[in-house]
Amino acid sequence: MDEAQVNALRRLIVIMLFDGVDLIDVTGPPEVFALLQREMRQETGYQVVLAAESTEPVTTSAGVRILPDATFQAVAGRSIDTLVVPGAVDTDEQHRVHARTDPAVVAWVRVLAGRARRTASVCVGAHLLAAAGLLDGKRATTHWSTAGQLAADFPAVAVDADPIFIREGDVWTGAGITACLDLSLALVAEDFGEAAAMAVARQLVMYLKRPSGQSQFSVPIETTSTTRRMDDLRHHITRNLAGRLTIADLARYAHIGERQLTRIFRTELGTTPAAYIEAARVEMARNRLESTADSLERIASTCGFGTVDTLVRAFRRTLNTTPTEYRSRFRHSVDRPGPELTRGVVPACST
Repeated sequence: MDEAQVNALRRLIVIMLFDGVDLIDVTGPPEVFALLQREMRQETGYQVVLAAESTEPVTTSAGVRILPDATFQAVAGRSIDTLVVPGAVDTDEQHRVHARTDPAVVAWVRVLAGRARRTASVCVGAHLLAAAGLLDGKRATTHWSTAGQLAADFPAVAVDADPIFIREGDVWTGAGITACLDLSLALVAEDFGEAAAMAVARQLVMYLKRPSGQSQFSVPIETTSTTRRMDDLRHHITRNLAGRLTIADLARYAHIGERQLTRIFRTELGTTPAAYIEAARVEMARNRLESTADSLERIASTCGFGTVDTLVRAFRRTLNTTPTEYRSRFRHSVDRPGPELTRGVVPACST
């Protein structure tokens, strides 16, 4: 490929820098784009440029200093393929996190987005897009810890804190921290296809490349216990999801009364034992739907639901979908589930 052909393919990716920016928001996407180049073994056209107000070093939230490649003013005169807007946060005396929206940075977001084919925010960078007016009337996500702030500060934005990333036309918003990798992989998939994105995901040793609708949360990370007894109960539940897990069984295991068990779950996890067990079983079923070709009958049995009907009802109740619909959206294997997977399942609900 000669120089003229390379220039024709050039895809300028501008990543914005400013003091206090989250380090992984800046370094994660370039790793994805660089690995794509290695995996494809041909010119991708991606040219990553780190841009800031000046070319002086920028200090990130981790204390690591990064040297910009160019100024905002310089890249504003170029045609930008992808503008990546990371975020920064401040914490108050109560250790509460607040997304930072520096007016000077917001002004440059507005200018550079006008030069870009597509604009993507990483983590709390969504607040900068919103402040620049780029999310008005659009659905958007951000890190779960600042989703409330985003909704309160920008009522014209339809905030959805659950997905890993959301695409609305030429504007993309990504969820928290490592979700920058999922968002970058989605951009790669748009440009070069799913096979290329999956090849990069394998090199990153990512468990899977999560689609946009995948939740930021799972049972193990969303609920945090506060006592050793509750930790032990949760581990016991996880180890025995396929078996009998009644309130009486759990109370006997913990050597406490049933009423005390229920009170502990309410106090420490904000839920009931039955609801927690169902959520854990749904989480296990989700993982099996994503990563195996097991029939719904087998999944229902191994995850403790007993019957496919019970599995379907749990999915409708907790995820507003069916196992079949979930698998069709989030299945990651190249294998296609056979006809036996849909036996006994009511038609998928629309989402």
